Amino acid sequence: MAEASGKSNGASAGTVNIGGNAYKIVDHEYDVVVVGAGGAGLRATLGLATKGLKTACITKVFPTRSHTVAAQGGISASLGNMGPDDWRWHMYDTVKGSDWLGDQDAIEYMVREAVPAIIELEHYGVPFSRTPDGKIYQRPFGGMTTEFGKGIAQRTCAAADRTGHAILHTLYQQSLKNHAEFFIEYFALDLIMDEGVCRGVMAWNLDDGTIHRFRAHKTVLATGGYGRVYFTATSAHTCTGDGGAMILRAGLPMEDMEFIQFHPTGVYGAGCLITEGVRGEGGYVTNASGERFMERYAPSAKDLASRDVVSRSMTIEIREGRGCGPNKDYIELHVEHLDPKVIHERLPGIAETARIFAGVDVTRQPIPILPTCHYNMGGIPTNHKCEVVTVKDGDPNVVVPGLLAVGEAACVSVHGANRLGSNSLLDLVVFGRAAANRCAELLTPGESHKQLPHAGEEAIARFDRLRHAKGGTGTAQLRLNMQRTMQNDCAVFRTQQSLDEGCEKLDKVIGGRPDLRVKDRSLIWNSDLMETLEFENLILQAQATIRSAANRKESRGAHAREDYPERDDKEWMKHTVIWVDDSGKTRIDYRPVIMQPMSNDVQSFPPKARVY
Repeated sequence: MAEASGKSNGASAGTVNIGGNAYKIVDHEYDVVVVGAGGAGLRATLGLATKGLKTACITKVFPTRSHTVAAQGGISASLGNMGPDDWRWHMYDTVKGSDWLGDQDAIEYMVREAVPAIIELEHYGVPFSRTPDGKIYQRPFGGMTTEFGKGIAQRTCAAADRTGHAILHTLYQQSLKNHAEFFIEYFALDLIMDEGVCRGVMAWNLDDGTIHRFRAHKTVLATGGYGRVYFTATSAHTCTGDGGAMILRAGLPMEDMEFIQFHPTGVYGAGCLITEGVRGEGGYVTNASGERFMERYAPSAKDLASRDVVSRSMTIEIREGRGCGPNKDYIELHVEHLDPKVIHERLPGIAETARIFAGVDVTRQPIPILPTCHYNMGGIPTNHKCEVVTVKDGDPNVVVPGLLAVGEAACVSVHGANRLGSNSLLDLVVFGRAAANRCAELLTPGESHKQLPHAGEEAIARFDRLRHAKGGTGTAQLRLNMQRTMQNDCAVFRTQQSLDEGCEKLDKVIGGRPDLRVKDRSLIWNSDLMETLEFENLILQAQATIRSAANRKESRGAHAREDYPERDDKEWMKHTVIWVDDSGKTRIDYRPVIMQPMSNDVQSFPPKARVY
C-alpha cells in the first residue's frame, strides 16, 4: 500500500476539544514509526519492512521530493575500482576531516560498512555510472586520499551528478515492493513522551485536516537538517529541522550545533548547489585576476581540499578585495576547459543549474559562486547503534528508550567538526540500515502497546495556539530576521563580538514569537500555519547553534573563530550538548569524544594535521 490515511490499517478515530475547538484524532499502532522519507528514512523503512516489523513512514513531502534528491556528487566507499583503496585510509580521512572531533567507533563502523552498503544499493537497482569494464565509476572528492594523505583517492561512487536522485528513487521503489506503509504529506508535530520513554509521535494530515496519533515501540527520526535558519542555503525550503525541535521540546539535548558546513560552490545570488564533483572532474576556482588561489592555501590538495578550507580561502580572497564581478563579491568556478562530452555525461545537472540560476553556459563561461550554508554536522545525539542518548547525572551516554535518529537530523558524530563530501549519502544508507537492525534486535513484531488515552494533547494544544495566533507580526518577518542574523553573525568567520550581537538579535526574534500572526484558520493545506510551525522549529535550533558557537572558544573544522584561531585540544576536545527550552533559554553540557575505534584493525594514524 503506497499511502495510508483515515481509518485504514486498523486505525480508530475520536475527537478531542482544545480551547473550544474540536479536533478529529485518528489512532494508529505500529511496531516502528519512521519520521522522514529521505535517504536515511527510506533505508530504515526498507530495512524494517524486510524484517517483518509493522512500520509506518510519515513524510511531509512525497518521498522522492525529499532533500536527498538534491545530492549530486556521489557516495564514498573504498571499492578500489579506479585505483588502490582501503577502508583504513577512508577512516583516516574522515577522522582528520572531522578535525578529530568525530567519534572513531562510529566512523570505523561507517567506513567498514561502506563497501557492502554500495553493493547492496547496486543490487537494489541504483543506476551508477560505469567504467569501460563495467565497474561502478568513482571520482575524486575533497579530502579523500590514499595511504594516509599521500595521494588522491577516487572513492566517490557516482550516478552522473544525480546520485541522491538515483538512490532516493531506488529506495522508495524497494520500500513499496516490500509493502511499507507511507503516510504522505503528514506534518509531524511532537513526540509522545511518557516518563522519559518515547511512545510515538503526533502528526497533522495536511490533506484532510485530521490529527493522527501514531503509537510505536520505536520512533526513528529522519527529518533532515535545519539549513533554513540561514538566509542563503543549498537546503530545500522543507529543511526546517522538525525532528531536532521535537527533541528539544521533549526536554532532550542537541549536540555540536555550532558546526555548520558552508559549501564553497553555491551559485552566487541563488544558493543552489554546484557539486564538489565538478572539482573532482577537473574544475578549479579563480579570483578576479584569474589566479588559481587554492594553490596558496592548500599546495597539495589545491581545489580538492576539504570544504571548510576552500570556503574560508574563498572568503579571505573576497574580503581582501580579490573577488570577481563589479562588487568583487564572488569567485569563479571554471569547467569550460573540460571536454563537453565529459560535462554532458558526468555533470549534466550542474550545466542545467548554471544555465537556469546563473545564466551561464558552462562550456564557455565560468560559474559565479559563493560559500553557502550546506550541511549541519550537529543534531540529535546518538550512539553508533542510532539510539538517541542524553547526558544525565554525569553519565554522557544515557539511552532514551524508544527513540532513534538517523541522517542529517542525527549526530552520531561521524562528521565531527566538518563533513567530507560524499560521506553524507554514506551516512544515510549505513545508519538507516543500522537503525532497522537495532529495532529488529530489540522488538518482537506485534507486541501490545501501553494505554495512553490522553497522549499527545499537549502537542494539539500548541498546534491550536499557533493556529489561532492573533498578534501583529507575520511569520515571514520573524523568519527573515532570524535568517539575516544567522547569515551575518554566525557564518564562515566568527568573533565573540559578532556572536554576542547575534545572540542579542536572536533573543529579540524569540521575544517576538508571542506577537505572531496566523491569518488562515483552516486545517486543510494551511501553508500559513505550516510555515509558522516550521519557524517554531527553526528558531529553537538557531538559538542552539549561535549559543553553542559563542561558547566554543577555539577554531575547529567548520567553526572558525578569528579571535581564537587555533584548535585547543586540551580544553575543547569534547562535544557540546545544549538544551533549549520553549522560551529560548539554554543550558550547555559536554560529552567526551570517543577516540577508541571499534576494533584493533586500525593502523596507527600519522600525526595530527590541521589542514590538507
